[in-house]
Amino acid sequence: MEKVITFLLTKNPDAALAFYRDTLGLTFRRDDGFALVFDLSGVMLRITRVPEFTPARGTVLGWESSNIRADVLRLKEKGIALEIYPDMSQDDLGIATFPGGDKVAWFKDPDGNLLSLSQHFVGT
Repeated sequence: MEKVITFLLTKNPDAALAFYRDTLGLTFRRDDGFALVFDLSGVMLRITRVPEFTPARGTVLGWESSNIRADVLRLKEKGIALEIYPDMSQDDLGIATFPGGDKVAWFKDPDGNLLSLSQHFVGT
């Protein structure tokens, strides 16, 4: 095994392309007829066309953030709604802070795949 490849599913490749390329700014490599192919800083993301699927209940793809508040504000400026969960003690932007100091915010793509931003606390 050499490199990680990650996969998502889409029922609407046009919406997925617009979201991942234009809204999130990911590097689009090609449409190979089966999947939209993106480069995530050296990791291949294949968003595979399917006629139907039920999105997973948990997070399927996430990004590390060095400034989650600024990144969440950028997402909101692009019209992306953050997911709010009861009992998660999220702040006004939708960022949850966990007892160890880690912070997470969740949002969905056009197919309902749950995505996240995380800022992990590094203690001394």
